[in-house]
Order: sequence, then C-alpha cells, then structure tokens
Amino acid sequence: MLGRFWGYLTTKCQTCSRIRLGIGVAVVAVLVAGVLMAAGAAGLAWTNTEGFCIGCHEMRDNVYAEFKDTIHDKNRSGVRAVCSDCHVPREPVAMLKRKMAATFEIWGKITGVIDTKEKFEKMRHTMAVREWTRMKKNNSQECRNCHHFEAMDPDKQTEKAKARHEKARAEGVTCIDCHFGIAHNEPDGPGPQELKLAK
Repeated sequence: MLGRFWGYLTTKCQTCSRIRLGIGVAVVAVLVAGVLMAAGAAGLAWTNTEGFCIGCHEMRDNVYAEFKDTIHDKNRSGVRAVCSDCHVPREPVAMLKRKMAATFEIWGKITGVIDTKEKFEKMRHTMAVREWTRMKKNNSQECRNCHHFEAMDPDKQTEKAKARHEKARAEGVTCIDCHFGIAHNEPDGPGPQELKLAK
C-alpha cells in the first residue's frame, strides 16, 4: 500500500526530486503524528476531569454523592482531590493500562450492570475489592502522590496515629489497608487488610 502511494506521488510530482518528495512526505507524516498525539493527550486529560467522571448517573448519584463534604472534598487547606487523583495512576504506562481497563467498564454502562441504586449496592463490595487490589499492588501509589511519609510531621499527629504509622512502615502495610472508606461508603464484607494477593 505504501509502495503504491509512493508510486502515485512520484508520477504526480515528476518535477520533484525523490529527496524533496521524501522530505515533504516526512514533514506531513510528522505533522499528522503531532496532531494525533496532541488529540490523544487532550483526550486523556479530558477523561481525567471530574466532569467526565460524574457524567453518568451511576457515579454522580452514588460514589460522588458520598464523596461530597469528605476530607478529600473540603478541608482547611483547600486542597481538593478529584476522582482521577485516587483512581488513575500518574505514571504514563500505568495510566494507559488503567485507561484501557476502563474501556471495558463501558460495557457495564451499556448493559446496565449498576444502573440502579440497588444494583450498585449489590456490586459495591466487588467494585471496592477490585480497586483495593489495584491499590495494594501498587503500594497505594495514588495516595503517595499527595501524601508522603517523609513529609509527615509526627509532632502534629496524635500518639495513636503516630504509633499506627510507625507500625505500618515497619510491617510494610500500605495506605489503603487502613485508610479505606474515607471518600466513599464502606461496603459490607471483608476490608482490604483481609485481601490476599497472589504472589
């Protein structure tokens, strides 16, 4: 196909040298690739917005409604997390993997897997386990994008919190093991500490 295209160009542009024609094709290819990459980056950025995330009633009326007025929504510092801050990795390869996995969630939207409050509640624990598993596997990286052990001031923590953080560090426990249910209602059933990950 490329050979035929090249042949077509050389017959149409008989006054051009092969070098000039090759340079012209390369410039057009780079421009097209640049436009496609820019469109892809814009699409990725758009799918990370809060508006996109709550565009369907399943998210807006359930988990987003629960998120409102939590510490990640409103706090004394005014720093606010949006859905993608906790649910989409920032690292390019991990982000693309997560975006690809999320495309399969469209099937759930089409087939109405969680389109009512009752269906959502029935699936809540399954969805939570999926997210907890992802976070345990990456050592709660999305939490660590904003919260750093090294930046914590132990003097501003309660004795209980200080002791628990030290114990978590010593035992290799990750954030989601203790800090779940802070932005969404906890599902019935075992929590993330009970999850056993395959080695």
